[in-house]
Amino acid sequence: MLYSKMAKPALFRMDPEKAHHLVIDGLQTAGKVPGMLPLLKSMYGVESIPELASEVFGLQFPLPVGLAAGLDKNAKAVDGFSSIGFGFAEVGTVTPKPQAGNELPRLFRLPPDEALINRMGFNNDGTEAMRQSLASRRVQSIPIAVNIGKNKVTPNEQAHEDYIACIRALYEYGDFFVVNISSPNTPDLRALQHGDELKQLLGAVRGEMDAQGAARGQAAKPVLVKIAPDMTAEQLEYTVDTIHQSGVSGIIATNTTLGREGLKHPHATEAGGLSGRPVRELSTQVIRSVYSQTGGRLPIIGSGGIFDAGDAYDKICAGASLVEIYTALIYKGPEVLRELNRGLLERLRRDGFNRLSEAVGSGHR
Repeated sequence: MLYSKMAKPALFRMDPEKAHHLVIDGLQTAGKVPGMLPLLKSMYGVESIPELASEVFGLQFPLPVGLAAGLDKNAKAVDGFSSIGFGFAEVGTVTPKPQAGNELPRLFRLPPDEALINRMGFNNDGTEAMRQSLASRRVQSIPIAVNIGKNKVTPNEQAHEDYIACIRALYEYGDFFVVNISSPNTPDLRALQHGDELKQLLGAVRGEMDAQGAARGQAAKPVLVKIAPDMTAEQLEYTVDTIHQSGVSGIIATNTTLGREGLKHPHATEAGGLSGRPVRELSTQVIRSVYSQTGGRLPIIGSGGIFDAGDAYDKICAGASLVEIYTALIYKGPEVLRELNRGLLERLRRDGFNRLSEAVGSGHR
């Protein structure tokens, strides 16, 4: 109620990107003020729910709802996000060198559609700034994923060098890594999802992850690939097959879409990636296809259009082991996390499942 009645009206009167920075900077500051993180946890934290805890690709997740990449691009507010009820969080997308991203304006709200359009262009402060942020992390209660990409000026044939540079700089500080090859806002990036380029990129990424693990006398940390929702059925099948054969740990389905079907707001004509409610069914269908193709052997994190527990549960039944949100947090505030987790627990009990993992892929059985 605090968000919907007070914070949201004020934030929505501001330019979307300015509001974004205000929230991130506010959470960063809160993390440095004695007593503020416990206060955030008491206001918004989600109680431990054993039925919702799970182990996925060797990591323990206390809750199944995470924060998608793009909100905390530089890991500035990771302690704050770790205190308000998320089960994990993605930071980034980070690139080796800082880059300004695309020209302003580049972030647009579509309130009647409960959606956002962004063409940010991987704006971030680079790996060194993220390394410093993650090194000073105080709250270690949830897994943190580092979402990595390439700089805009790096040609695709050298893209693997940027991904490797990100891993080398940040391996020590991430619990798992996400290879972003599906943002629509970096020229030609999505071409890396197809053909030999994908095979070579993932081979290089896996090689570096293995080398980093071996240098520490440990198994390599998990690495996932984030895919777009706009592929044809044939493209998706080939991409998923290549990802599966590469030996990576999982897939995030999906990134934003270039589609605009059914939108009401005038901002629908803006270029960029669309997120929010309009992506819900599209992303769920991709999850369903990936799970079916892999026989459930490749863990999936479901992302796209989750606004209520029913949306999240649909993705879990379609095959997602975990889910993540972004746009719903903008429209509904941190209160949505309690709503989602409690709603998921109710649905598990209704359907006779003792644990979340039992519901994963149940829509295929």
